[in-house]
Amino acid sequence: MEKSKKALPIVLASALAATPFVAVPQQAHAIEKLSVTADNDGAGKESDYTIEFKLEEDLESGESITIDFDSDFDIDDDIDTDDIDASFDVKKVSVSKGEITIKTDEDLDEGDKIKIKITSGITNPDDKGSYSVSVEAGDEDSESEDVDIKKSSSSSSSKSSKDYAVSLSSKAAGEKVSLKLGKISLKGSDELESNSTITVTFPDKNMLPSSIDEEDVKVNGYTAKSVSVSGSTVDVKIPSGADADDYITVEFDKDAGIENPNSGGKHVFKVKYDGTTYESEDVEITKNGSSTPSSASDSFTVNLSDPGAGARTSYTFDADFGSKELKADGELVLEFPSSDMVPGILTASDFLLNGKPAKKATAVGNRIALVAPTNFGTNSKVKVEVTYGAWISNPKAAGSYTLKATVSGRTLESKSFSIGGSSVNPTPTNPTTPIPVPNTTTNNSTATIALTQNALGKQTGVNVAIKGLGVGLQKQRDFIEIVFPVGYKVPAYIAPANISVNGAGANFVAVRGQNVLIYPSQDIPAATNATIVISPAANIVNPAVKNTYSISVFTSEERGLLFARAVGVGMPSPAQPKPGTPTPQQPSTAIPANAASFKVNTANFSLNGKTYPLSVAPYLADGNTTMVPAQFFKEGLALTTQWNNTSVAVISGTKVVKFTVGSKTAKVGKTDIQLPTPVVLKNGMPMIPIRTVTDNLGYKVGWDAKTSSIYVQK
Repeated sequence: MEKSKKALPIVLASALAATPFVAVPQQAHAIEKLSVTADNDGAGKESDYTIEFKLEEDLESGESITIDFDSDFDIDDDIDTDDIDASFDVKKVSVSKGEITIKTDEDLDEGDKIKIKITSGITNPDDKGSYSVSVEAGDEDSESEDVDIKKSSSSSSSKSSKDYAVSLSSKAAGEKVSLKLGKISLKGSDELESNSTITVTFPDKNMLPSSIDEEDVKVNGYTAKSVSVSGSTVDVKIPSGADADDYITVEFDKDAGIENPNSGGKHVFKVKYDGTTYESEDVEITKNGSSTPSSASDSFTVNLSDPGAGARTSYTFDADFGSKELKADGELVLEFPSSDMVPGILTASDFLLNGKPAKKATAVGNRIALVAPTNFGTNSKVKVEVTYGAWISNPKAAGSYTLKATVSGRTLESKSFSIGGSSVNPTPTNPTTPIPVPNTTTNNSTATIALTQNALGKQTGVNVAIKGLGVGLQKQRDFIEIVFPVGYKVPAYIAPANISVNGAGANFVAVRGQNVLIYPSQDIPAATNATIVISPAANIVNPAVKNTYSISVFTSEERGLLFARAVGVGMPSPAQPKPGTPTPQQPSTAIPANAASFKVNTANFSLNGKTYPLSVAPYLADGNTTMVPAQFFKEGLALTTQWNNTSVAVISGTKVVKFTVGSKTAKVGKTDIQLPTPVVLKNGMPMIPIRTVTDNLGYKVGWDAKTSSIYVQK
């Protein structure tokens, strides 16, 4: 119904007339320039409401802004933070008798321009008329603004539903475009004011990048003073050159990064200025337009250093993600044709984004997620370099393949690239045909690690005999890395004179926690022996607990573990006989005849005198946890074993042990148990801590020092 002002009661008027005139204190208002706008001003219609004002007083975090709608409005009681789009952080929203109270979650300062949009839960009065909406900030008095409600619904407060034309450089769905809105004739006596804001609402928020440079936006031919993007809206601050114009033309250059909607059909743009919304004519977007479809621009070319099937190679490409930009600490996901191309261990520095090493690199199956470094400059165009050192390999079968890259939900697919040469046959999953154990100059199955002192808590020397290097080491640049397990005390500094490599003192020694990096003073060619002698004067101290410990060897030039050996501390060394004991002349018989045995870093196992292949070599994690492929339990121990890229189940009779890739928690029956290290997927094969299976299913694990083999038997 119509709202009207009531006459002042006669008695009160008389009393005022008889009262001596005194100065009346001015009311304190915390806001000014209040504007209340309905997106739909039709009677009885649900509408979004936008409230804008300027703060006249500071507002501290935790204080409230209250919006009081006339009682004829229907206000839902369940309006919450999801229904409020504000220019500040919102802590809490509550509704009581038509009042919406918004508690701030940040300090707001005098002079701040506040914008609050209520996107759900408000229904207009059933009758046309002028209705009041009041706003109060903090404890100060409220300000009110009338809203005119019309009898017939009008879509938004627009004076016309078809106010202007839209010009696009292309109408193809998903195409990156330049855009012109207008000419829009302002209604009534409106004129543009410098520093005021024009708000452009796009049909789809996915059309917009996260930010737009003001140089790429013009108002009436003048470069915008500033541009900000929020959801599907763009706020454009009017430049001084357009001041006093009675029309609006807004132009977005192609470099602004705007893309047509991915869906075809008709779309509408809205331009709002000074409380009035102007709606465009329908814009037809074609799914298969005459312009080049977006898929063509999405394609990028992949360059490989080696296109051979199964070959280790580098990957390099340039991708343009259009309106989606990669930012510092943002994520770029690479999807390779198959998971066996991706190694189980990644190093972030092997992946370059616009020439800068990634901050983090993680792999799940055939996907690698790269986190951009902190100093990465925001850009939609990204050059990706997967270096040779990343150990990515080509698909094992010759053919045509593609690579995918994703940023902020935008996925691009490369042009096809060819992998040639003969395919590399995958290792068979069943042990049908024995294979010979490799016997090359780079085979370290007979490499040794020995202590000069195995007493508890005593300084010891360490002798490491590498039988062959797969990749040669250059003096003063490359290094050999010896990793001591937890329990050993490794000093923060070791003098180079206390370590020799092939009889010559080390050029330099670095210590990183339990890791000792030894830089040789001479070149060591590939396929040659390397003997490292660490003197007791290096002050490496044995653990204080009697046990068998595993020491690991790596080099800077080879991927993964070179080899590892167990040493006994507080007991006779398993690698050496007791003093005075004759050295046996016959081969070791420590491995029981019915046991399955394997060596760390060797991709096969032995059973009943024959050797069978494993798809992935067992290795040591964290220096003391032996990880084996799920395949070993099926083929080496004849256990029912089921696996895929996400889970593993090992079954013995009624007992079941279940693992999840990436998790440190396993299940034995219905009981959760903690693992020493997570299950990982390596070349498509889940790697399992062996003792978790053997200890829970009744198997024994042993060590044969003579052959440096681990064996398992029932």
